[in-house]
Parts: sequence; structure tokens; C-alpha cells
Amino acid sequence: MKEECGVFGIFNRNKELNVAKLTFYGIFSLQHRGQESAGIAVTSGENILVYRDLGLVSEVFNERILNTLKGNIAIGHVRYSTAGMNSWENSQPILNQFSGGSFALAHNGHIINQDELRERLSSNRAEDKNKRDADSHLICQLIHRSGEEDIEKALEKAVSQLKGAFCLVILTEDRLIGIRDPLGFHPLVLGKVEGGYVISSEDCAFSLINAEYVREIQPGEMVVVDRNGLRSKQILSSKRKAQCIFEYIYFARPDSTVFGENVAVVRERIGQKLAQEHPVEADIVISVPDSGRFAALGYSQASGIPYQEGLVKNPYVTRTFIQPDQIMREHAVKLKLSPISEIVKDKRIIMVDDSIVRGTTSRKLVKLLKNSGAREVHVRISSPPVNFPCHYGIDTPTKEELWATQFSVEQIRQWIEADTLGYVSLDGLLQVFQKNKASDFCTACFSGQYPI
Repeated sequence: MKEECGVFGIFNRNKELNVAKLTFYGIFSLQHRGQESAGIAVTSGENILVYRDLGLVSEVFNERILNTLKGNIAIGHVRYSTAGMNSWENSQPILNQFSGGSFALAHNGHIINQDELRERLSSNRAEDKNKRDADSHLICQLIHRSGEEDIEKALEKAVSQLKGAFCLVILTEDRLIGIRDPLGFHPLVLGKVEGGYVISSEDCAFSLINAEYVREIQPGEMVVVDRNGLRSKQILSSKRKAQCIFEYIYFARPDSTVFGENVAVVRERIGQKLAQEHPVEADIVISVPDSGRFAALGYSQASGIPYQEGLVKNPYVTRTFIQPDQIMREHAVKLKLSPISEIVKDKRIIMVDDSIVRGTTSRKLVKLLKNSGAREVHVRISSPPVNFPCHYGIDTPTKEELWATQFSVEQIRQWIEADTLGYVSLDGLLQVFQKNKASDFCTACFSGQYPI
């Protein structure tokens, strides 16, 4: 499962400072949220320049390109295509027009009333037809057709028509704007730098540019930064929250504070709960790098079983650059993860991972460990079974393709050839939070209770 996007924005009153490079570092820090395309839009108060392309941040940008993107306001984006093809046309930020001038927009999330909006915005123009895959283009069209000359009024009118998950950063010639959907599905945070402010999907992007964390942008809130400073307005009614619980389990970086709680600490607590719910006698606890590491540490702490690094991740395998043939498909896991035979040989192992979607990776990892001499492999999962697809910005298989809906825990255990298999319970998962109530979270992928 993959997060759709990461967004970043910066406003600095110092027009001599080139914020494109700071934005590069910002979206580089958010690379885990999307690896298919990257882009930056920048303005110095006159024109808006956009550069975007397919690839990782380090592949799309270099010193020469960043030096051409001059300005004191910028937004950036990294994308994984859950909605729309992985094509240049669907990379972001998107440059568009409205009655008052130009704007650039970057979006994280997923709009669920796309069909209704497409019908409302139907057009015979070829460029509209080519852009209908991505809901970000629909948002741009709503802004364009709002008829408002003030960008803030145009945005209020546009987002009032949206249903679903959205974190937006918008740039005009004189303003940086951030907006979060009224249920707060995905994180959006505000930071401060010398001479201005920063908006980001996660605060892990702040340390690299020496930004100070200020606060979380609230559900339904619009923050506006211009030469007069920062102001805020609640533009969408927010009576409840539906924060994506998978941000803690898998998507967010461990050093981020998401929805008010540190991700690494929460993952350790989940691992502790997992050890309480599914104890087993073993010699060592290992993790599936990287998202399973802190849950495995928590399991080790609660169980008293030593933690060791039994699997090594190849740091140079981030995505597939060539079309996989059958041999590559068969060895895909080996390309990314390798067991340390001297550590796992003759050991009873607890292997902690974040989720099982189709079971293929777990099966291959169990086989790798046993082929390396492990006596037993007990699989522990730091999320409940994924029973339902997500409609709010996470790329999940259909309900029919999700293994937990088709097979029992015992059948999955047999398929992946583990000695035992245990998932943390939904009730147990919801008990680990100290600053959030259980009702604050969207757990639709586990429970089927969709907030919209």
C-alpha cells in the first residue's frame, strides 16, 4: 500500500533568498510519500515558474534547474498515482488561471465525488479530457470557474464542493495558502523560518531547513501567508475527525509528529500491545525494514526477547527502473531484503511487519529466513487485518484482492508458511494513543466503517 502524495510550501519575505533549494530539501524529506514524480513551483511576485517531471526528487532536480527557479514563494510535490496514470500530465504542482490571475496547486489525498464534479465541469475541450484522470485537475477547474477575482474566495467556493481527503498548498504571485479537509484525514503542519513560514505534510521536512514547528493546521482550516504575515480562517465546518490511522502504522516517517503524537513512539506502543496479545516463545525479535522496526522494538521491550537486525535492506532499491520480467518478479524481495544467516540460523524468530495485504512478500520472507537456517518463524503484524479498500488517498487493492477478506488467519498462516501468525487487534491498536481518542481516527480499511 502506498500513500498518494506529499506537499510542501514556503514563503519568505527576503526576496534575495532562493526558496527553490529549500523546497527541494523539503520534498526530498517527503520522498517516502511518493516516488513517481516530483515538482516545484516558484514566484518572485511576477510570473509563476513550474518544473516537474517523472522520477525521484534527486532525479528530477539538479543545481542548474534549481538556480533557474528564482523567487521567495514556492510549493513542492511528490506523487504516487493512486488516481490517474503515472504520466507527466498528472505530475504536480499544476499551473492554472482564475479570474484574478495565476496560481499553482499541489494536492495530497483523494476526492470521492469525482464523477459528480466531472459532470458539472463537463467540456468538449481536448485538454480537459486528457486531465480527467487526476482529481487535482478537477480542483483546479473548480477554482478557475469560480468567477472570483480573489484567490481566497475562489478557494472557499471550490473546496466547499469537495468530498473526501485533501491537503492543499496553493501559490499565487503574492501568497502561500494551505488548506486541510474538514475531517483531517492526512496531516498538514505549519512551521516557521527566519523571514517567513513553511507548510508541509510532515514536520520531518523542517529540521533539514532549520524550520521551527509551530502547530498542526486544523481540519477545515485555511492558513494564508503574505507580506503582512500569517492569518487563519476556518472555512469548512469540522464537527469530527477521521485521521488516517495508517499514517502511524506505515506511511509517516518515524521522526515525524503526526496528529500530535510522535510516530516512532506510537509504533513502539503498538509493538508492546502486539506482544501482550500474541506472545510466543522465541530467541530473537526481528523487523521487516523499515516500517516494522519500531513495532519490533516495542515487541522486544514488552516480551523481554532480544531484538536483532535479522534482515538487511538494500538502500539503493527504491523503485523499479525497468519493466520486471518473471525472474525479477520472483526475486523482487531478494533485491530489497537479505537475511543475515549468522544471526537467524538455528533461531526461533519473531518477525514483525506492518501489514499483510496479499501475503506474497510475507511468504517470501518466511521462506528466505527458513532457507537461511531459522528453526521457526513467527509472524506478528502491527496492524489489524486489512479487510476493505481505502477511498481517501491510499492505493489499496480491491476488496476481492485483499487476503483478509478471502481467508482466515489460519489459512493465511498456512499460505505464508509461518509457524504462527498474529495481528494486533483493532481495539488494542486504538488503546495505544495518549493524545487522540479512538473516535478521532478513520479505521475504514479494518472495520469497513467509512466516515464519508
